[in-house]
Amino acid sequence: QVQPVESGGGSVQTGGSLRLSCVVAGYSRSSYCMGWLRQAPGKEREVVANIDSDALIIYASSVKGRFTISKDNNKNVLYLQMNDLKPDDSGMYYCAVDSNFVPHGSCRPDFGYSGQGTQVTVSS
Repeated sequence: QVQPVESGGGSVQTGGSLRLSCVVAGYSRSSYCMGWLRQAPGKEREVVANIDSDALIIYASSVKGRFTISKDNNKNVLYLQMNDLKPDDSGMYYCAVDSNFVPHGSCRPDFGYSGQGTQVTVSS
């Protein structure tokens, strides 16, 4: 069973940085689609960034230029480097894996397995 486990959340002030990590157990395929989702109170879950084995990386417009998604294939760990954080970035962040992804297909981590989440709080 695919089981992402997130870590690295915390509380920072506006302009601060955090790096989230996600260890994915139970997934050993060479092709992959993984991403970070977030959900703020009262809002729907949204995809923040995703990366796939076709080397395609997509960011939400709200985080482009501030967040960087990457994957260590040797360790099977997904990262999200978050810089210049803003209060609107606050929320629960989830690592997600689209286990149905095929090469050159559509990468939809929001349709896959997600972890328990890690809380990010940015104060003004």
